[in-house]
Amino acid sequence: MQTAAIMGLIGVIVWFWLDSARAREIATAVCEEACVTRGLQFLDQTVAVFRIGLRWTASGIRIRRVFRFEFSEEGVGRRSGHLALIGIDLDFFSLGLPDSEQNVTSMAKQHRDGNWGGH
Repeated sequence: MQTAAIMGLIGVIVWFWLDSARAREIATAVCEEACVTRGLQFLDQTVAVFRIGLRWTASGIRIRRVFRFEFSEEGVGRRSGHLALIGIDLDFFSLGLPDSEQNVTSMAKQHRDGNWGGH
């Protein structure tokens, strides 16, 4: 009985690690595409997990991950942006810029429809 519990725990840990790696790859692709589209530099070509939690959705409980990333407008200085994924679906994206055209609401729809460049 104890061996089965340990194997189950190891299985959950491996699943969580693989799911987190896939979510990070998707978040990186979304950030890279958003920066290229707006003529920004995506610094370090990576994202960092800022927060992890659970979220109820129509399809059940899902993991919500908030990622932070850095970008530069003109190659000088660093600015921070963030995005949230629920499972592998884009929930929220923000560059933190005052211009309303920088809002990436349409990218969330493109991601859900499978029409974004990250697949």
